[in-house]
Amino acid sequence: MLEYDHTWDKLLKINTTGRDDSKADEYRYPYEPTPYCVLERLADSGLIRKGDSVLDYGCGKGRVDFFLAHQTQAKTIGIEYDERIYALAIENQKTAASRAAFILARAEAYEVPQEVNRCYFFNPFSAEILHKVMARILESYYENPREIFLFFYYPSEEFISYLMTVDELEFYDEIECDDLFEGDSRERIMIFQLPGFRI
Repeated sequence: MLEYDHTWDKLLKINTTGRDDSKADEYRYPYEPTPYCVLERLADSGLIRKGDSVLDYGCGKGRVDFFLAHQTQAKTIGIEYDERIYALAIENQKTAASRAAFILARAEAYEVPQEVNRCYFFNPFSAEILHKVMARILESYYENPREIFLFFYYPSEEFISYLMTVDELEFYDEIECDDLFEGDSRERIMIFQLPGFRI
């Protein structure tokens, strides 16, 4: 798996491998990049296309952003709170084969741009922070009603329990990935939808 990730990094002209928990605590979780084999399934879903705008929460060194921009031609924006890891995303930006934007900010304080219609999460933070982030997403949704898909890779039970209580959200589908990692039932991307307003 690691060799495959190195191959994709080389193709995209970036360096995103390795785990980093130097600033992790009970609210903000370690940097660990989504495996490329999972990102391939996401890109192949057809739910992210040219013209879409993807917001990647806890983007780390930018793997999701560069990959999705390269594979789908979508606009990608990564949010990262750790200044040191954010600096590594900016370094990758200088050599990358695809374009992505990065913002140094705490997710719960970031105002979601009104063109964003896709959001990606790989357990970047606690459910407490997710509550605040969802409030920001909903603010943006009501200011500019549009269909928004939210993708949660390897979701925790805490995340799922909370998401099922958000009235505006509808469970849409999931992308199974457990065959890639020896039957781990959490290896999936759960997809929720904020539907476009029906008049």
